[in-house]
Amino acid sequence: MSSKPYNARVVKACEYIAQHMDDELSLNVVSDVAAVSKFHFHRLFAAFTGVSVTRFVQLERFRRASYRLAFEPEKRVIDIALEAGFDSPEAFSRAFKRTFEQSPSEFRQAPRWPEWHQRLTTDYKPQGELPMDIRVVTFEPTKVAKLTHKGDPKNVLATAGKFIQWRKQTGLSPVGSSRTFGIPHSDPNTTPAEDFRWDVCGEIAEDVPANDFGVETAVIPGGRCAVVRHRGSHANMDDTIYHIYRHWLPKNNEEVRDFPCFFHYINFIHEVDECDLLTDIYIPLK
Repeated sequence: MSSKPYNARVVKACEYIAQHMDDELSLNVVSDVAAVSKFHFHRLFAAFTGVSVTRFVQLERFRRASYRLAFEPEKRVIDIALEAGFDSPEAFSRAFKRTFEQSPSEFRQAPRWPEWHQRLTTDYKPQGELPMDIRVVTFEPTKVAKLTHKGDPKNVLATAGKFIQWRKQTGLSPVGSSRTFGIPHSDPNTTPAEDFRWDVCGEIAEDVPANDFGVETAVIPGGRCAVVRHRGSHANMDDTIYHIYRHWLPKNNEEVRDFPCFFHYINFIHEVDECDLLTDIYIPLK
């Protein structure tokens, strides 16, 4: 049997884990999903992902716990620990610190996001669905509060956390009733880390007053856009975006406008599991 069918089985198992993190995820369960004997699956899984099934499950649960800690300060550590499958906050704290070299409380106060990315790296890339329904719409000009991130894209979550604090303190862009956007000014895969720039934006009705956060008023310009809904991990949005550029634009004789693509985040990583994320991707057109 070629490696391709085996790879597909491992991907299927990884996606099952991402969609069932609150269920039992033993080697027996996951190997059954992949339709591979448990006597061989643990080696097959490690060969393709770089970690064991047990460690992969723990890392995925730690990923979710990290978002809870960083972006939901009102959520108790004991509740996060139980959700991650630990019987006590003490056991969770020890395991979390072994993985990230920060205790949950230290991470909550000052997450070290670049190290976090390194610790969570596996050879598996969370999947998302390729676009099926690309539409052309007219996007209305939208006034937003904008906070610009400059530098390593691995620190983007720190900027997002700072913007969340501004939102909560001022109430000028309530997350429940105001749209949230992200605007990457270049491709993080091809841009030197020090030159990368990304704007996190929240819809507003009035201009942003002077503040210590660095948040300022901006406008996302209106005009024709191709839009597609991406379902799943933000880490895999590149596949959706490249599909539009490679296939949809030339097939439909469309040209891009002089403004970056931008994202409308329908929900957020601390609210839902990664597999349930919804993001509308806009490509400005002439």
